[in-house]
Amino acid sequence: MAKIISLVNQKGGVGKTTTSINLAAALGKEGKKTLLIDLDPQGNASSGVGLNANDFTEDIYDVISGKCEITSAIIKTKFKNLSVIPSTINLAGIDVEFVKKMLEDNTFRQNEQLRNSIEGIKEKYDYIIIDCQPSLGLSAMNALVASDSVIIPVQCEYFALEGITQLLNSIIMVQNNMNPDLRIEGVLLTMLDGRTNIGLEIIEEVRKCFKSKVFNTIIPRLVRLVEAPSHGKPISDYDPTSRATLAYQNLAKEVISRNGN
Repeated sequence: MAKIISLVNQKGGVGKTTTSINLAAALGKEGKKTLLIDLDPQGNASSGVGLNANDFTEDIYDVISGKCEITSAIIKTKFKNLSVIPSTINLAGIDVEFVKKMLEDNTFRQNEQLRNSIEGIKEKYDYIIIDCQPSLGLSAMNALVASDSVIIPVQCEYFALEGITQLLNSIIMVQNNMNPDLRIEGVLLTMLDGRTNIGLEIIEEVRKCFKSKVFNTIIPRLVRLVEAPSHGKPISDYDPTSRATLAYQNLAKEVISRNGN
């Protein structure tokens, strides 16, 4: 049975998609059959594993809007144990579409469509990683309702904790009303520039706030990590000797250890 983990932070530029891609790839290299779901209309997680719009005809929008079965949208990548459900700009209109459906059918549950779609494939994977767009809109709510846990990336820069209270309130709301088993998998420190004092100060501040929830692994700020998605590769394939490759390997091991599998 798959463990479903969403990468969530409504603040952009925190390394959320980078972590979704590279954690999923690292879990695959650890022998875990992994599915990466791109739930961002920008489709960066899809292109980050080498897909473009010509490679598929069905995407996550088609899945959660009921236009296709989830199995027909899954694409097996060339990377070990890693499959993906891609996303396109079509997903940007899902909020309006779901509101219309609710007005037409009062039994329609707009926040449960992703969970319902995933239900039939959970036995096929060890991990399902969901990359959410930088907002707390309808697609993010679908991800939280569908997930067992969330990873919150926090960059080691000024205003690192900006908006976190709002995110935590959203998680609590989902726990209280739609998914009581949802938990915080961990807080991940990203984009650490070891040459600056502010990075070390942010690490201390985040660990003071979240204590044991903070992963031991810290993701460094590296040019090679930024370059990798433009080549359609996780960092482990783009630069196997990079410090970022080792960091994501360590993160995958931490996730596996926390889940006992």
